[in-house]
Amino acid sequence: MSGATMRALVCESWRDFDDLVLKEVPVPPLRPRGVRIRVEAVGVSFAVQLVVAGKYQRRPPLPFSPGTEIVGTVLEAAPDAEAPPPGSRVFAVLDWGGMAEQAVADDIHVVPIPDGLPAAPAVAFPISYPTAASALLWRGRLEAGQWVLVQGAGGGVGLAGLEVAKAVGARVIARAGAAKHAMLLARGADAVLDSAQPFRAPVAEITGGDGVAAVLDTLGGEAFDEGLRCLGDGGTLLTLGYASGSIPQLGVNLLLLKNIAVAGLNWGTYIGWSPGDRRRDHAPRVRALWAQLMDWWQAGLLRPEVHAEYPLEGFREAMAEVRSRRAVGRVVLRP
Repeated sequence: MSGATMRALVCESWRDFDDLVLKEVPVPPLRPRGVRIRVEAVGVSFAVQLVVAGKYQRRPPLPFSPGTEIVGTVLEAAPDAEAPPPGSRVFAVLDWGGMAEQAVADDIHVVPIPDGLPAAPAVAFPISYPTAASALLWRGRLEAGQWVLVQGAGGGVGLAGLEVAKAVGARVIARAGAAKHAMLLARGADAVLDSAQPFRAPVAEITGGDGVAAVLDTLGGEAFDEGLRCLGDGGTLLTLGYASGSIPQLGVNLLLLKNIAVAGLNWGTYIGWSPGDRRRDHAPRVRALWAQLMDWWQAGLLRPEVHAEYPLEGFREAMAEVRSRRAVGRVVLRP
């Protein structure tokens, strides 16, 4: 494909997301074990604006196209790649490069999607659903019948966490803004609390004073502190992000007094976004989790929500919708 070009959003220096440039660039080369994908949908999230501002834990080499979660069609694969054949519909995880008409992913991060799963909803499966699932199942060891409190339940990871918890038979207290309560109840939440109100006492009342087995926390800040106090004996708070803008400080004496734990979950460490790349060591476990998520989708237990879709040139409007916190589920660009 020498000389071929494509449209892409390009970050040429650390900047605000709205200052990205949409331009014609060369298509990315097909590296060893790489799979070239025609991008049909790519997710937009809070994390993307941190990446282009140079404030994320990993900085891509400039210039680059942001975007880590894509859905599309396989165009070609390297001779040594173990990949679905050309024409296959897939989702994939990238380090970066998704906000473009074509992208190249490593073969172990390319997963076929079943017939009937549209491109935009499928954007939730590379990162949002496995982040929530690996946190709840691997780190929280959530079991059927247990209570879990999901913070930010109307967002991409929060809504995924609600559905994953229900898929394993757990009971869910979902916390979100009032406008999202009806949707969360329709998705199976056993109780819904308003994010504008204190929640420790209502959680205690709902659980009969026992507290919850797990808190899925994407907010940080004051929600983290109060969430710790909602845990029952042996419970775990799963810290996934800090959408509140405040990274909490932990008084470890509370862990001792309440016999509780705090566990972090960085999905990126399982798919190679860390120093000392060990992504192939984790591949069997990661791919088994993706397979489980696909089984749950086919069984009707997972229903990824798409809040809005925009063309590539609508990237500023897409991020504005993410920043507004009005979004229920995912915001998606369609290159």
